[in-house]
Amino acid sequence: MKPKKLYSEQLELIRHRFALAQRNLELECAQNQVKYAIEHQEELDTQLTRALDKLNRYWELILKLNEPETLPNHKFQVFSEEVVDEIKQLSEYVYRDINGELKPLLTSTEISQLMLPIGNLTTLERLKIEAHVTHTYEFLKRIPWTNQLKNVPIIASGHHERLDGSGYPQGLKQQDIPIQTQILTIADIYDALTPSDRPYKRSLDLETSLTILKEQAMKNKINSDLVELFEQRQVFSVLGHT
Repeated sequence: MKPKKLYSEQLELIRHRFALAQRNLELECAQNQVKYAIEHQEELDTQLTRALDKLNRYWELILKLNEPETLPNHKFQVFSEEVVDEIKQLSEYVYRDINGELKPLLTSTEISQLMLPIGNLTTLERLKIEAHVTHTYEFLKRIPWTNQLKNVPIIASGHHERLDGSGYPQGLKQQDIPIQTQILTIADIYDALTPSDRPYKRSLDLETSLTILKEQAMKNKINSDLVELFEQRQVFSVLGHT
């Protein structure tokens, strides 16, 4: 249920820091206006405007970076040199808090989260998510299956394995992945691409989803014959797409 790269409370905390930084910039400008002669007021106002513009630009950058990219094969988020430079400047930006201490506007953890190229999960969060397949197996193996269904725990828990061995949790290759699991994997990928009720990604249309499945098959991630059958027999209609 993590819709963005930053948790909502993190973003709210950052917003408060921005508000405080802006307030202090305005306060410092007002204090300087008292110190300097009236003829310097226009210069100070210009400096304040530039400082606030920079702060606003940083905020817009954070909101933009906070949107996760979900399609590595189509719109991989490559940070331009300009953006990388802005992020570096942002990481070095400090503001004065209510106690008068200089503090970074963003922590190193927040910067790392915003720099995620794909998705919204950190390495640790992804490991926790990937553990669901292990939990699946441990849960299903407790059920007293009949002889005919005794392999259900193995079939179900392998739906993130890939034919080329790049999947998880065991890194199995095609010859070690049951055909039932290969079928389930295609349905699982399709179901992950098309739902409209997931807060962390937008729903994709049928054509785009089928294109992604075919691309995965061409890379030997999933079974190409099963993908072809999936499209020809319009299995997607059973899964909620017509």
